[in-house]
Amino acid sequence: MKTVTFFILSLVSSLVTSMYAQKSFDVTVKGKGDAVFLFPGFGCTGELWNDTVFELSKTHECHIFTFAGFGDVAPIEMPWFSTIKEEIIVYTKSNKISKPTLIGHSLGGTLSYWLASSEPDLFKKVIAVDALPCSAALMIPNYNGEKIPYDNPQSKMMLQMDDATFKGMNAQQVQFMCKNQEKQKVILEMINKADRKTYVNGYMDMLNLDLREEISKIKIPVIILAATFPDRATVEKTYQAQFEKLPAVKINYAENAAHFVMYDQPEWFMKNLIENLN
Repeated sequence: MKTVTFFILSLVSSLVTSMYAQKSFDVTVKGKGDAVFLFPGFGCTGELWNDTVFELSKTHECHIFTFAGFGDVAPIEMPWFSTIKEEIIVYTKSNKISKPTLIGHSLGGTLSYWLASSEPDLFKKVIAVDALPCSAALMIPNYNGEKIPYDNPQSKMMLQMDDATFKGMNAQQVQFMCKNQEKQKVILEMINKADRKTYVNGYMDMLNLDLREEISKIKIPVIILAATFPDRATVEKTYQAQFEKLPAVKINYAENAAHFVMYDQPEWFMKNLIENLN
């Protein structure tokens, strides 16, 4: 009888473990204090936040995420982005993490808006770094939420691209997204290590997400630390248009900073981050 009971308990334990075992991300936890979740941007790993965590972990419990298909985290099946979002909700609830603040760069910021609109009472606040509710609207004129299939011509071309061409394309993009030349090397190392299928199809997941209406459901404070390169007036107009349904959003603009604000204006970034955390 004891053997049977032990077997049942073991089975239940393994089922519970599998239920709460997230496969769409890895998390490293550093520091003690109020919890913050740090989400990297597309193609990047938790290493993006190394300088930030060095300071924040003195006063906060930092949960540093790396998503599936990036760094050393194994890829998962598509859809990729929605799985990450749902498993972060499970991670927060199952670990009984009380009201963490969401800090996200780019895709990580978009993910933060999505989480805050889906679970209005689960999180404390959102601090997004150069992140929009709808990335596709930047690229497609008069975008109205049309879905882009995974097997589109551009994606097929990128999946078939040889490594040298892929890395060359990444190098060109990173030069535009970060003005700090030393940090460009760090970003490239992260992006070039990405699983190609995740990089291509995961990007489609991001483009197919339009939160411009959903953000009206957000109840918690939202603060954005925005880049201004190459033109501040255009950037301000874009944010105003995309956040029409969340007029209470607070936006701080970093002068002379491209997309990787934390690398281009590190002192400004840390000052604004800490002020808005407290």
